[in-house]
Formats: sequence, structure tokens, C-alpha cells
Amino acid sequence: MASGYPANSFGRLGVACSQTITEEPFSPETSSLAGNFDTTESINSFHLPGELGDGNTVGKSKSKSGYGYNRAELGSLLAAEDDKLPPELDEDLDGVDTSLLNVPSKCAQQAEEFVKKVWAAGWNVAHHHTLPDWLKDNDFLLRGHRVPTNSFIACFKSIFRIHTETGNIWTHLLGMIAFLGIAAYFLTRPSIEIQWQEKAVFSAFFMGAILCLGFSWVFHTVYCHSERVGRFFNKLDYCGIALLTIGSFVPWLYYSFYCRLEPKVTYLALIFFLGTIAIVVSMWDKFAQPQYRPLRAGVFVALGLSGVIPAMHYVITDGFWHAINYAALGWLVLMALLYIVGAVIYAVRIPERIFPGKFDIWFQSHQIFHVFVLAAAFVHYHGISEIANYRLTLGDCIARGEVE
Repeated sequence: MASGYPANSFGRLGVACSQTITEEPFSPETSSLAGNFDTTESINSFHLPGELGDGNTVGKSKSKSGYGYNRAELGSLLAAEDDKLPPELDEDLDGVDTSLLNVPSKCAQQAEEFVKKVWAAGWNVAHHHTLPDWLKDNDFLLRGHRVPTNSFIACFKSIFRIHTETGNIWTHLLGMIAFLGIAAYFLTRPSIEIQWQEKAVFSAFFMGAILCLGFSWVFHTVYCHSERVGRFFNKLDYCGIALLTIGSFVPWLYYSFYCRLEPKVTYLALIFFLGTIAIVVSMWDKFAQPQYRPLRAGVFVALGLSGVIPAMHYVITDGFWHAINYAALGWLVLMALLYIVGAVIYAVRIPERIFPGKFDIWFQSHQIFHVFVLAAAFVHYHGISEIANYRLTLGDCIARGEVE
């Protein structure tokens, strides 16, 4: 027969539910329901828990081992405990010792308490005021913060826990997976369906989106590792935003100025230059500090608004109606609005600024910003797909006499 766990593993009564009763001699360290019996005999005795009786005043039974309490003594000592049963269990059942009906319910209660303690011990969250300064990014999120772990394993395990960064992690993790799937499908189409030039142009957008979303969810995952690790991945997060902006402009400029080489090259060079500046600024250590939140939002909003210059160029040369219907200008404007609104929400920290402590886990400003970024990326993908289809149906630039 397998022996039981020590009494302090799951509580005295808890052991009886999951372990076979042993035949070892009685000792004070054994579990409260452990008895001595032969497999051919009925259970004759139990050791009474100290809470239910005084073991010093009740005599020992004359069971096989000579230890424990006999059934008559146990029944009399537990009579008072029967009154404490819930009403639905306080009924006499024919042929059943009702004093034993306490065991299953107490087993379930103690098992539940044990699981709760294990869960609480496995992951701890803290109040904002207990965090080190480098983890205090948002003063309006009060509870549910992760504490420094100094462990990448613990950080990645936190992906499946509930805390202030859970929504930030999953919004961009799922978005990255979605764009990986879209990119894989697009780039594996046969050449007769999608030519290599289109694959190369769209790859700039896919690369920017995947890197941006990837850097973002990894940063929010390992942010609590240590100050050094958190700062490094925070810089990568900002670089990812700049890369997404650059990658988004490449296909739109390529197809909008499809047959006009000079403006196309000029605007591509401009967006690469401005994007590089944004990346350099992002690598500045002070750029990631909370007081520079408006500056961060402003840098990336300005980078996105630089697209107004080529858009106005197209409207002047080809007309507003043509720009809306054939250059996907409407989709481009919608994308810009989504980015700008998301950045503003991120900068002013709404709604948690209005209701501190009410949006600690869900629907905080950073999560809303992430959703706006995802929406803008999908809108832009649809827009550049529309303009690419239009341009490719027009035929060769030389044949149409559109080369500049």
C-alpha cells in the first residue's frame, strides 16, 4: 500500500481524499484520518483531530493495533459537529455514517484553498507606489503591476497572467501573427499571379508592420525584467514605430508616382531621412522617460504627417477626384487619422486619467493606442492593395506615354 503525504501537505483532512489508508503504526505525525486496518477487515478506528475532541481524556479503543478511537467514541465526540453541517447535508441517510459526510466537502474546500495559494505564490502583482522609479510609467494605473523579475523565463510566463501589460502584449502579439500569415500568403503566390516587383514593394510594408508589432509585444513582455533590459527593448519599440511608418509609405509612393521617377525617388528619400531621424531620437535614453511622453507622440505624428507633402503633390497634378478614386488617398487619410487619434489618446492617457484605478487591467490608453495602430495598419494594407491593382491594370508606362 502506498503511504500518505505528511499531514501538513494539504491539511489533515485533505490527505484522506487522495491517499490510501496505511497500515503503519500510529504516530502523531501521520494524517488525521490515517488508521490501521487489515484489507480483510472494516475500518475500526480513527485518530480524532484535536479540534474535535480531547485525545488526553478519551480512552484508546481495542482495535487490532490498540490505537485510535472506536466508532462509538468517535460518534459521540462528533455529535456536536453534526450541527455545523450545511442544511442540505444535515440529513440522516440509511446505512451511512453521517459524520463521514464532512470529509468530501472539506477536501474540496482545502483543495481550492491550496490552488489559490499556489496561484498567488506563482505570480505577484504590486501597487504603483511600491514599484521602482523605472517601472512607474503611468501614474493613473494603480494596481496589478508586475514586479521586477530579473528572469526572461518569468517575463515570458507572464504573457499568460493577468496584469497591467496583458492587453498590451496580446493586442500586438496577435497582430504580428496575423501579418505574418498575410505576408506568407502574399509572398508565396506564383509569379503569374503576383510578380516579384510587387512582392518586393509590399515586403517593405510587411517588414515594417511585423517588426513594429514584434518589438512592441516583446517590449511589453520583458519590460519588468530589469531597468537595463526594459530601456533597451523600449528603444526597439520606438524604432518599430518608425519602421512601420517608413514601410507604409514605400508602396503608396511607388504606385502613386508609378511612372514619375523624380518625385518618387525624392519622396522616398525624404521619408527614409525623416524615419532615420526618428530612430536616432528613439535611441536617446531620456526619450523613454515619462515626462517626454508628449514629445514621443509628437515625433511620430510629425513623421506620419510628412506624407501630406506627396499627397498634396498628387492632388495638384492629378486632381482630388482622381486621388480619391485611384490613388487610395481616402484610405491614406483614414490611416493617418487612426494613427493620430491613437497617439493623442496615448499622450493624454485617457480614460485612466479621468478614472484613476478603474482601467488598471483593461481598456487603458496604451491598449487603445495599440488597437488604433492595428486598425491603421490593416486599413493601409487595403489601400495599397487597391492602388496596386489599379496601376497594374493600366499597362506599361512607356506604352501609355506617362514616363517623366
